[in-house]
Amino acid sequence: MATNKQFPALGLPAKWTRIWSRPVGWILDHVIYRTVVSGKSNIPAAGPVIFAGNHISFLDGPVMFGASPRPMHILVKKEMFRGFLGRVLKGSGQIPVDRSGDRSALHVGKQLLDAGRCVGILPEGTRGSGSADSISNGVAWLAINSGATVIPVAILGTRKGDEHRDHIPKPRRRLYVSFGEPLTVQRRKGEPGRVSMDRAAAAIRDALAGHVQDAVRTTGQGLPREPPSGPSAPQQRQTEVAGTPADHH
Repeated sequence: MATNKQFPALGLPAKWTRIWSRPVGWILDHVIYRTVVSGKSNIPAAGPVIFAGNHISFLDGPVMFGASPRPMHILVKKEMFRGFLGRVLKGSGQIPVDRSGDRSALHVGKQLLDAGRCVGILPEGTRGSGSADSISNGVAWLAINSGATVIPVAILGTRKGDEHRDHIPKPRRRLYVSFGEPLTVQRRKGEPGRVSMDRAAAAIRDALAGHVQDAVRTTGQGLPREPPSGPSAPQQRQTEVAGTPADHH
């Protein structure tokens, strides 16, 4: 792979990017907001991990980042890498994704996982109800090709009720991040690649959707309501292998 100008050799974010960004994530979760975190014991202490979270708000990526006991590199759409925010995203080691179907970001993610690091992805692709009824195959591609452990992550409270998808909650709101039971997916002997990916994606989708519903029952915090049609209706989800990344770090 050609070297990405945003990152050092091999196109990988440098390890130092995690040093300053980790405290910032903690401040977001525990000073600006009141985030209740559960399930940390489900996260392996070492080795590659894919954090797959549901997606309801711009804040989901940052909140997941701040709640995790391990640093992660989150896939974020390339349009966010502009101006001051873009410099913050680059400086914190996040991965820009071209949602037109370019797979280069997935290959960077695989290299990070091969190096024992953690990658975060919001596989629903676009902000919606967060029920995880549908996800892209990008997370399945990463899981199968890296052998990494997948941790489903339920993120609640970043948007609720009839709040617009662009709504940013006021400070001190109680948020919830729950890390679910780990799972691994593998290609079966003699199984075509597409069949393997579809099967892996279904397993990850079921695990994430089930964990989200468990978190709703446990916390009492419901998912936001989505209108059936109109300007705020869910965007068409992309189904390319590259998948659709987080809208925001």
